[in-house]
Amino acid sequence: MINSTQVSYFTFGAYFDIGLFKYLFFTVIMCFYALIICANLLLIVVICKNRSLHEPMYLFLCSLFVNELYGSTGLFPFLLVQILSDIHTVSAPFCFLQIYCVFAYGFIQFINLSIMSYDRYLAICYPLQYNTRMTSNKVTVLIALTWLLPFIEVAVLISLSSSLQLCGNIINKVYCDNYSIVKLACSDTTVNNIYGLIMTCLVVFGPLSLILYTYMRILKVCYSGSKQTRQKAVSTCTPHLASLINFFFGSFFEIVQSRFDMSSVPNMLRIILSLYFLTCQPIFNPLMFGLQMSKIRILCKSLVFGQM
Repeated sequence: MINSTQVSYFTFGAYFDIGLFKYLFFTVIMCFYALIICANLLLIVVICKNRSLHEPMYLFLCSLFVNELYGSTGLFPFLLVQILSDIHTVSAPFCFLQIYCVFAYGFIQFINLSIMSYDRYLAICYPLQYNTRMTSNKVTVLIALTWLLPFIEVAVLISLSSSLQLCGNIINKVYCDNYSIVKLACSDTTVNNIYGLIMTCLVVFGPLSLILYTYMRILKVCYSGSKQTRQKAVSTCTPHLASLINFFFGSFFEIVQSRFDMSSVPNMLRIILSLYFLTCQPIFNPLMFGLQMSKIRILCKSLVFGQM
């Protein structure tokens, strides 16, 4: 039996030899990562510099863009190193660090999107009471909880997983994943499974219930409200709904791949599906919100082209 103290590194089984094409993949992914950094940084700077955007909706967006930088940085540099490497291994501490970053990113993303739906609900359903209900102190507390709760919950998850006794060290993915490590365990994983279930209920079903409730109320108000109310709802909720749907699909692909036997699916397709929510969401959000929200779009143009 190989226990957790003897596993000093993990080997990735999803990589395969692509010859000189690895340099092409490296260049494409590096350019994509640079685009993600530039797009999210641009919007963060625009929101922070302009006082007209110091409103709850834009502050929640700023938190979302910071999380995109955090999540993509937890994946892309590691992925670039692995692409050029001939031996696809990673030390156990670094592997658990990456799991921490990836899981925290996903949880922060979901909670942030649910808080944004609550913000839209107040703005559309209670426009006259919005400023008294969504105060600056409340915004600060909500953003702090958005980041603090996932960091604590994932820290507990990592401590449980790192203490497991393992009977192997091969992860059949291109990056570190908690469930892949739990599947290697030859010790009892009951505590891990119970904690995972509790965490899923808190982090997934809680925010999901809030999102469903707020959008049901928004639809009700739009159906019975004026044309101006419907236009306001469409303009502010469309990018948020698109981001939610994209994130749900990406998360669904990842969960299906982790939990079910995907050996019949081509290896390249499995890799693309597993990377979808970590690679597409960080570029999808800044493009969607930056292009769809007129105030951000105008200020971005003035910042970029005004410097030329």
